[in-house]
Amino acid sequence: MPLPPAPTKRAALLAPDAYSLKASDASLDDFTERGAGTATPPAADEPAAPARRPATQAKGRKRNPPAAAPAEPTPVTEDRAKAPPAAVTPAVAPAPAPRRRPSSKRTAGGPPRLFVLDTNVLLHDPMSLFRFEEHDIFLPMIVLEELDGHKKGMTEVARNGRQTSRNLDALAAQAGGDMAKGLKLAATGHQSARGLLFFQTEPLADELPASLPQGKADNQILGVVAGLRQRHPEREVILVSKDINMRVKARALGLPAEDYENDKTLDDGELLYAGSLALPQDFWTRQSKTIESWQSGSHTYYRVSGPAVGQFYINQFVYFEAPGEPSLYARVTEIRDKTAVLKTLKDYTHLKNAVWGVTSRNREQNFALNLLMDPEIDFVTLAGTAGTGKTLMALAAGLTQVLDDRRYTEIIMTRATVSVGEDIGFLPGTEEEKMGPWMGALDDNLEFLAKGDGGNAGEWGRAATNELIRSRIKVKSMNFMRGRTFMNKYVIIDEAQNLTPKQMKTLITRAGPGTKIICMGNLAQIDTPYLTEGSSGLTYAVDRFKGWPHGGHITLARGERSRLADFASEVL
Repeated sequence: MPLPPAPTKRAALLAPDAYSLKASDASLDDFTERGAGTATPPAADEPAAPARRPATQAKGRKRNPPAAAPAEPTPVTEDRAKAPPAAVTPAVAPAPAPRRRPSSKRTAGGPPRLFVLDTNVLLHDPMSLFRFEEHDIFLPMIVLEELDGHKKGMTEVARNGRQTSRNLDALAAQAGGDMAKGLKLAATGHQSARGLLFFQTEPLADELPASLPQGKADNQILGVVAGLRQRHPEREVILVSKDINMRVKARALGLPAEDYENDKTLDDGELLYAGSLALPQDFWTRQSKTIESWQSGSHTYYRVSGPAVGQFYINQFVYFEAPGEPSLYARVTEIRDKTAVLKTLKDYTHLKNAVWGVTSRNREQNFALNLLMDPEIDFVTLAGTAGTGKTLMALAAGLTQVLDDRRYTEIIMTRATVSVGEDIGFLPGTEEEKMGPWMGALDDNLEFLAKGDGGNAGEWGRAATNELIRSRIKVKSMNFMRGRTFMNKYVIIDEAQNLTPKQMKTLITRAGPGTKIICMGNLAQIDTPYLTEGSSGLTYAVDRFKGWPHGGHITLARGERSRLADFASEVL
């Protein structure tokens, strides 16, 4: 079947002119190397273009020969392609050639992506400008306007807005050049940020639906994203926003949008470090020939090796339970190469080891009491659902070490004041009186502990015990913690799941010599807006302190409050 005749335009493009072919080839190569722009004509002393592309063009001419082509076009074209450029008449390279297809090299190599940041990302994390590694950042003008509107006040958002403005000012001062070409994000010392920061210096055309209100800030940012995608089709332009509705709207318009996830410690809450590990069923069989054990005081030590050691962390609890086999409950105290030292635990399930009248009712509570009563452990995190005994065990261990052992001078208790429902407004009284309604859990547990300790002393004895206990417990507000230093204190931070990583850092760094800090929380009961299980301060602390020789964590699995509370936690 004969092929249809070629169009006149195509025949003109494939005119048998050697220099025309070479100029077109040079334009494509130049686009591949630099990504865009007009090719520079070759010099007279340059070697001839490779035969690869002329051969391809010759193939196209052979399949669709123009009317004025010679009888044997392929040999003529190849001979002329090999001839020096001075022997032919120069011709202008066709302009559409570089724009026929994007550069394969840039696409395969992954050009730096361009992230358009929403205002809420900068207000959430002022250092987000430096968290995108080699990729570039674009800030629309409306974002700068919104930043200016949030700079006043003493809230966390206002502080973050001011810090962001200072970061932008420092970057602009270091650059000192044309801001349209981009500012190097590494100019202020953040070497991990290897990209550029671009500001919107001119209007960008967009193709958003006319039904969207043009005056709204979110729609203006979406218009900037659409305009950037038109202007830079070879790059991946992505909107980054903490606003869920903003991301949904962007995807509905066909614009890529992502959440800012650099502050998330974990993508999945189930991956959180549990603090305990079950040993395999063949543990004793594998260790029978290589195990080494010795006695020191009331504890037994085991030096073990094998593949299971690779999963151990310092101060992690390991246990072995199997029918017909000796059980093992121990804590990892040392890891060297492929060997680890395990130290057996003190049994707090027995009444003789009761802590202020409290004994552990399950395996995880026994692990927790071993951490709370160890003077070498300075930082303890307890996670678990409602009714697992977090507050009760922390208070019992604190009272024992303050009143009986005299290890600490007093107990300081604080918590995040985040309401479950509507706020009831200002509260009267002193700092401790204002914190009183938030400390219902403290009162409930103190009532239980005081009743158990003074049960045989009558009404006067219980009243005296209760007064003594409360004299050693101070309730403080988190709002006034900055700048303080606690020395020889037993600090309990309740409801720590409602703290941000920055607030958690502020509280932990208050610890002075001889102070022990206990952080407790339930990651399933986060009441703070914009916080998730992955970005909570409690998750952040657990992950960062994992494996530290003076810190420990345990996740309490089983509720011991009542059968009603346990069933409600499962089914509701």
